[in-house]
Amino acid sequence: MKYEPVIGLEVHIQLKTQSKMFCSSPNAEADAPNTHICEVCTGHPGVLPVINREAVRKSLMVGLALNCEIAEYSKFDRKNYFYPDLPKGYQISQFDMPLNGRGEMEIIVGGKKRKIGITRAHLEEDAGKLMHPAGANYSLVDYNRAGTPLLEIVSEPDIRTSEEAKVYLQHLQNVARYLSVSDADMEKGHLRCDANISLRKEGETGFPPYKVEVKNMNSFKAVAAAIEYEIKRQTEILDEGGTPAKETRGWVDDKGVTVSQRSKEESQDYRYFPEPDLPMLHFTKEYIDELRRELPELPNVRKERFISQFGLAEKDAETLVNYKALSEYFEEVVSELDEWLEIENPKADGQDRNKLVKLAANWTIGQFLALLNEKNILPADSKITQENFAELIKLIGQGKVSQLSAKDVFVKMFETGEDPSNVLDQLGLHQVSDEGPLLEAVKKVISENPKGVEDARTKGEKAFGFLVGQTMKELKGKGNPQKINELLKKELGL
Repeated sequence: MKYEPVIGLEVHIQLKTQSKMFCSSPNAEADAPNTHICEVCTGHPGVLPVINREAVRKSLMVGLALNCEIAEYSKFDRKNYFYPDLPKGYQISQFDMPLNGRGEMEIIVGGKKRKIGITRAHLEEDAGKLMHPAGANYSLVDYNRAGTPLLEIVSEPDIRTSEEAKVYLQHLQNVARYLSVSDADMEKGHLRCDANISLRKEGETGFPPYKVEVKNMNSFKAVAAAIEYEIKRQTEILDEGGTPAKETRGWVDDKGVTVSQRSKEESQDYRYFPEPDLPMLHFTKEYIDELRRELPELPNVRKERFISQFGLAEKDAETLVNYKALSEYFEEVVSELDEWLEIENPKADGQDRNKLVKLAANWTIGQFLALLNEKNILPADSKITQENFAELIKLIGQGKVSQLSAKDVFVKMFETGEDPSNVLDQLGLHQVSDEGPLLEAVKKVISENPKGVEDARTKGEKAFGFLVGQTMKELKGKGNPQKINELLKKELGL
């Protein structure tokens, strides 16, 4: 019997605001535990919460980006449960009147477009963080995170594979970053994901009679692995005639397994009721229209523009767009190239421009990204200015430096921030394009390699490449490969 996975994700995104959701304590990572706290976020008797306006605005921006139905009226509710990291004994969340209702998000997996429904995106406060010292028989709690604004995005059970789940999560991360509402770093807990997974017989359309929730996944890789493990585990239970338990399980990353934690709660278990200390929120059409006008260019739109405007391959455009800061850096490099073309080479056609732009894209997602990752820095922290980056691309395009030599130049630029022309002079890596020296080297290689010449005439391109290589060697790697090819063919009569 074959089964089809039915997967829904609950994604929590910590919002970047100066203060917490309902108090004035700093919403920032602290050096020491329990230093960014106050009477409100630690649940002292008699204190009153105050709604963070900026957290509400940022939540609505996400809702608009996900094509959600924005509520005209919204309220907060108390979600009651007792746990050491929840000092009030309840969490202020939203139940039946969330800020953002139904929406959808389009993803592309394996070249195919898929629409994933959004059930809701509601605003709440985060809990604290329990810490379990190794070997100790006690636990500690840090309330610095308690009260942090948290946007929970609940998907419809439209996801069918671990790959779809991964792409969906990556796109949500991108949306949060493009809107500047969160850093959405999974490893730092800014973005957290719970997966609801069940299986049904292939061809069925209804929902399975059970649902397993998996928690404790702190990377895209972990989410995909946990889903794959659950599909395998649940398949074995169903094949044996059983039904998987309706429960919450935790992902153990170092063992690659999920383990049972507790039975699955239902909404009635939390005894929701309206938060008596907070007013109802009313959003006017004018306010929502104003927010809609503030929406920046979103990832999918930027990707399509990069493909159409710059002639980039879909994969290259996607790589750039998936790293917001890198895509912005790349656009500034292109702007520098356009300015140079307009001033110094106004007769250049679109083909010349596209060639330079594609070269810039290759260097951005190749050499530049590799060096950024190696040093663990952002594009803005690099010493290579966009102007100097464009200058190097221009020199490569003009044949003044070979691609191979340009790599050495680029590394030096990355270390020092120097102008590429100066680095070329220092390293003596200017590419030889003058016909005189090139022809001299070509004739010498032909005279010293009679067997190579014979092979080039009889065995084709591969044998011809040997002569090109020998000529480059003669010129110490500084010869212009295209002109060497032309001169060799001319001298050999090919």
